[in-house]
Amino acid sequence: MEFKKLEIEEEGSWIQKKLRNPHTKKTAIYMLIGAVAGFGFFYFTDGMSMDKIPAGDVFQSLFIGAFFGYFITNSPCARGKC
Repeated sequence: MEFKKLEIEEEGSWIQKKLRNPHTKKTAIYMLIGAVAGFGFFYFTDGMSMDKIPAGDVFQSLFIGAFFGYFITNSPCARGKC
């Protein structure tokens, strides 16, 4: 009777597994696209020059856009559980 040698590879830490996950990469890309879209929407609809825009408004627009990107990839309907 022959047995095959079992090769066990180290999987790495929890963070490494999460960063290699395709869903995490997709979420990060969508959050980046959402943040850029949020800033673009704010910049083109407000009509101010860049030196007059308050930093708080810029960060708020980036955050809202990133949230929409996160929600698009992690909502129940995006995961097929509607």
